[in-house]
Amino acid sequence: MTSRSVKHKPVPEIPFTGCVGTELLFATRWNGVTMRAMSRTPDSPPLRPLGRTEIEISAIGLGCWQFSGGQGLIGSFWGAVPEATVNAIVKASLDGGINWFDTAEAYGRGRSEEALARALVASGRGPGEVVVATKWWPTMRRAESIRATIDERLRFLAPYPIDLHQVHQPYALATVAAQMNAMADLVEAGKIRAVGVSNFSAKRMRAAHAALAARGLPLASNQMLYSLLDRRIENSGVLDAAKELGITIIAYSPLAQGILSGKFHSDPSLVASSGMRRFRRDFRAAALARSRPLIDELARIAAAHNATTAQVALAWTIQFHGPAIVAIPGATKERHVADNVGAMHLALTGEELRSLDALSRQFA
Repeated sequence: MTSRSVKHKPVPEIPFTGCVGTELLFATRWNGVTMRAMSRTPDSPPLRPLGRTEIEISAIGLGCWQFSGGQGLIGSFWGAVPEATVNAIVKASLDGGINWFDTAEAYGRGRSEEALARALVASGRGPGEVVVATKWWPTMRRAESIRATIDERLRFLAPYPIDLHQVHQPYALATVAAQMNAMADLVEAGKIRAVGVSNFSAKRMRAAHAALAARGLPLASNQMLYSLLDRRIENSGVLDAAKELGITIIAYSPLAQGILSGKFHSDPSLVASSGMRRFRRDFRAAALARSRPLIDELARIAAAHNATTAQVALAWTIQFHGPAIVAIPGATKERHVADNVGAMHLALTGEELRSLDALSRQFA
């Protein structure tokens, strides 16, 4: 098999400034697909490099766990979202400048991938005009499963290619090196463009990076739980290692499953109807009381910017550590997309960033 290398591009070591990008129009070929940039204007949010790959993404992507159709052990966490609503969410995201979507095999056993593909088709965007990320579920599986399941992933996502393929969890019946070599084989075969991991410790992330480097490939990303209410990656070595190695951190649950929107503080009775989330520790009365000062500060800053608390929380997530962190909030209603999109246009001041940092340090 002929080796295919990916050009390494360093992650800029500069803080995010909120500057807007210019019109970007180009087309390249990859695996028979013409990769076209989304049409972008001076009002479009700027793009960031995905690790040291040539893929460029918006600072906010759309997490698609909620498109699982309520199926499967993981997909049942959310109720089924009607197809018309899924289509509206995806179109509104694209129209707002979001250019990438994150799904997974485990989200409804492929139902999320299929729903995303249908919605992208309905939006009128063709293959190569959006960035698609998915994940392989490793539990009780060997590395050979990565190769064995890729055609199913491509079938569910058809006609869209896989730009980023990730290992969903660190628990597999295989070494990190074996998993990364299987992923590298897929890159060389033209099945995927880039490789990422999810929920990997600093040690495992370094091992994955080293294994891919031996194949001439970068580790593009590590998808981690991160928000103003969960900043553990800052003390675990994950964020420091990612910055050192040029690996993008993809923050999932950046709104702490809705807590940072402030709605559960404004009306605690909503917790009872929040589905499986009501069993989480963060949703208990004592935890809501503990996070109240942070929510109040988010609301104060939001009022100053004519924004929402969710937009401020998302803006902090993608700005505080510069381009090192991007975020993938979800959306179960079309109106949720406005928060996601608006966060990319909201430039917080240094004082506001530091204020939120100080109030959320207890959650590190």
